[in-house]
Amino acid sequence: MPKTIEISRKTIVFTVLFLLSLWFVYQIKDILLMLFIAVILMSALNPLIDWLQKYRLPRSLAIFFIYTIVWGLAGTLIAAVVPGLVDQSAKLIRLLPISLGQIELFNTHQQEIYQEILTRLGSLPEGLIKFSVGLFSNILGVVTTLVISFYLILERKNLDRYLTFFLGPDKPEKAKQVINRVEHRLGGWVRGELFLMLAVGTLTYIGLVILGVDIPLPLAVLAGLLEIVPNIGPTISAVPAILVALTINPITALATLALYILIQQLENNLLVPKVMEKATGVNPLVSILALMVGFKLAGPAGAVLAIPLILVAEIIASTFFSFKVPGD
Repeated sequence: MPKTIEISRKTIVFTVLFLLSLWFVYQIKDILLMLFIAVILMSALNPLIDWLQKYRLPRSLAIFFIYTIVWGLAGTLIAAVVPGLVDQSAKLIRLLPISLGQIELFNTHQQEIYQEILTRLGSLPEGLIKFSVGLFSNILGVVTTLVISFYLILERKNLDRYLTFFLGPDKPEKAKQVINRVEHRLGGWVRGELFLMLAVGTLTYIGLVILGVDIPLPLAVLAGLLEIVPNIGPTISAVPAILVALTINPITALATLALYILIQQLENNLLVPKVMEKATGVNPLVSILALMVGFKLAGPAGAVLAIPLILVAEIIASTFFSFKVPGD
């Protein structure tokens, strides 16, 4: 006689609530992403705020001071770099047909490629509208994230109490431990990434200038920015540089390829172990798998945030299941 499997009402209710929770989290994923980025910013800036408070500066004034300096420097950097980027990017557009002319595939299918370009140009107005809406949405998202991070830093001393509310009143010490460890390790990750981006961008610029490659500034900025995407970023940033170098001669293109390989090897074998290993302590295999999963689920943003998410998950798991996490 076949066995009858009985499912309790409690199990059904739990399953329904669990699925509804997953659906709800998916619906607010963009908000959760902004919140997580705000937590990363808080982790990076809060040590500076605490340092200023040692000199009897009120916390709100210290936050305003640090925000003014950090975002003022960012604005100054953008103002200094963007005109050069626009000018040299225009040169890249002028150089691009020369590069394509040296590629046999382009010569063979020149008519088809030009027809595709004309088709794309026909949809330019619609694309500009979508771009404008997307740009406004992104700017609004950045401003919202900065405001959230401002209030997180302002309420930093109360975060332990807020987390205790979710964990239960009997676990205030664990809540405090989680907040402190998240801040310590995420802050270290941010500072390490900023250093690596600056180092890679500077080395790339110097190398491209020595090789005589055109438009070194935007190529170096691109290399520095893409450094934040582990493993994939440096490879992507090499493509436009090699394309531009090809407009000079094939030897320069090969030398540019060698330059990017050299910088990546220097980064992987010297800079990253010294700067990032202590800050994150994440196993390299775990990093690669996290990067692949993050990129698959959320594209470049997922790849960038994969390691911070792993760090937070490790901290929470080790706090409540009592195992040692490297890098703490």
